Amino acid sequence: MTVDWRRDGRRLLLILIASALTALNIKIFVRTGDLFPGGVTGLTVLIQRLGEKYLNLEIPYTPVNVLLNAFPVYIGFRFIGKKFTLLSLLMILVSGVLVDMIPAYVITYDTLLIAIFGGILGGLAVSLCLRADATSGGTDFIAIYFSQKRGVETWNMVLAFNVVILLVAGYFFGWDKALYSIIFQYVSTQTLHILYRSYQQQTLFIVTDKATAVCAAIHDACHHGATILDAEGSHDHGKLKLVYSVVSGEDIKAAMQAVRDTDPEAFVNSIRSTEIKGHFYMRPKD
Repeated sequence: MTVDWRRDGRRLLLILIASALTALNIKIFVRTGDLFPGGVTGLTVLIQRLGEKYLNLEIPYTPVNVLLNAFPVYIGFRFIGKKFTLLSLLMILVSGVLVDMIPAYVITYDTLLIAIFGGILGGLAVSLCLRADATSGGTDFIAIYFSQKRGVETWNMVLAFNVVILLVAGYFFGWDKALYSIIFQYVSTQTLHILYRSYQQQTLFIVTDKATAVCAAIHDACHHGATILDAEGSHDHGKLKLVYSVVSGEDIKAAMQAVRDTDPEAFVNSIRSTEIKGHFYMRPKD
């Protein structure tokens, strides 16, 4: 496990900021609106509220959250990456301690406003965590393991887990809270979608007469391959090549610049890819 002090320091700072935002979101918005986030965080909140309502017991956040994350953290250490998992564990611990330490504060009692702005804050926190190449824990570890190591789509699994949490929450605490929690989770997902693009893919169609060099440049820039197809100009019927490649959202600028440097005359069309099947290179977690 190598150490890059500058990069790791930046990652550590992002994790601390993300932890603080997560804790503030829970104490300011989630608790005030009686909402239920997704994943293990939502399950932890659900257990706390069940303890308060039926056992008259105030359960601390950190021990429950750490216990629920124990197996996912093991998956991270064993199969994903040690530094990645350590930073994620730091996120889990720091955010949990802050949740138990920070006093509750009410900005508004309007549940819709709470769901919207709480979702925005939650999405911001998760995006910072992902930019640090870490995760907020829980189902994220499982999702990364199955998607990267097993090639299995995990969206439906995570969605089903969150649906179970909302069904239980709706049954015990009222369906209005479960419905507002759906708004909260949707806003959080959309905010993450806007702020973090690493998990997104872009398809490049490149018309060029330097296809081999362009493919090599794309590979050097972001380790993605390409396919070369024969093409013909409709105007002068010149013989050209069409380079087809799919790159991650965070690599699109580097890929475009590499193409431009290799062939300034190339025609490039970049299209958002909504779904891909087959092998797609993703940087391994450290």
